[in-house]
Amino acid sequence: MARTRPTRAVTVPGAGTLFALRAIGLVILARWLHSMGEMDHFLASLEAMASSPAACLNIVFLFLLIVLPGAKARVERPFHPLPQWLRQALRFFGLLGCLFALWSIGAFVWFAGWRSAAHAVADTNGWLVVAPALYGAVVWICRPRALWRTNIAARRFAIGRYAVSIDAATRTTIVWLESRKLGQYDARELSIRWPKGEQSEVVPGGAVPRLVSDVDAVGVAPAEPVHESAAPVVAAADATVAAGLPGLPASSVTSLVPVVPARAQTHTQTHERRPRIELLWDSPAAAGHNRQTVFRVRLASVGDHEAARALDTALRQA
Repeated sequence: MARTRPTRAVTVPGAGTLFALRAIGLVILARWLHSMGEMDHFLASLEAMASSPAACLNIVFLFLLIVLPGAKARVERPFHPLPQWLRQALRFFGLLGCLFALWSIGAFVWFAGWRSAAHAVADTNGWLVVAPALYGAVVWICRPRALWRTNIAARRFAIGRYAVSIDAATRTTIVWLESRKLGQYDARELSIRWPKGEQSEVVPGGAVPRLVSDVDAVGVAPAEPVHESAAPVVAAADATVAAGLPGLPASSVTSLVPVVPARAQTHTQTHERRPRIELLWDSPAAAGHNRQTVFRVRLASVGDHEAARALDTALRQA
């Protein structure tokens, strides 16, 4: 008989998140029980915990963290194995626990001094430092993020907290906000509106588009913002550039070099570094729903830029 070949167990995306959260909850619970076991009167400590609001909140937090009701690792939701209410509750209780731990440690250091605090850290095997870190880890794991990573080949895009999937066969687009479904649309009725002064250049063959500005359209590289004190130097540079561009008037070249005040220069650079795009839905068949904004998000990273450009190309091809 042919022997069946053993196969490796395939890890479902999101199982690592559940394991990490349960491990953190078990560590906090074990340390808590160990601290209570060192006390002389165990029942008295339980009665004191019942009358403490902070202890009651910590008990609820540990219950949710270890049991994880409603949590399930699924392939279609790799970054959101938890229900939305559970994720928000863990973030809330984790933030409260982290702030309470930091406040307690800070008050102890303020009244007892640094030497006593160092001795306390050594006596507790570093638990005074580990405890706030564990609460902070729970908040970081439950942070807002998209449903999946960007996969251009599978037509899945992640921009900030929003996730977009496009079905090429049916031309259907589904938009998600974290793990909540915003809506289902026709891909031909969606478009991306870029900031003023930028447009998307679609490259044939499905390549990722390149963002070009209005200055690139005339073949001149955009100039950096210039301080008011550098106006004479800019005027001299305009004459030199105009001499090399016979088909372009000198007044147009001068307008390409904006004079930005020093106070507005930093705000302009920050705004250009993180532009805001909009996904628009324009349905001629839906009365009263023409030209609506599905979502508005800032491109905070290079990955968001690339995902937005690829999404724009996919919507134009649809």
